[in-house]
Amino acid sequence: MTDNGIMGPDDDRLVHLDDDDLDVLPDQTSDDTDTGWGEWRGGVSDDDRLLEERPPHW
Repeated sequence: MTDNGIMGPDDDRLVHLDDDDLDVLPDQTSDDTDTGWGEWRGGVSDDDRLLEERPPHW
């Protein structure tokens, strides 16, 4: 801060660039997957998926 209480430029700040091996963000989020977008989970036949997604009036 300067004498009048105003913040100085960012160039004046000391920034530590230590690599602590911390994952700030995951490599892949849950909404970045097919399941996150509502796709059917793998390993089950397409017939099972179609039967589960059928409208209630059928």
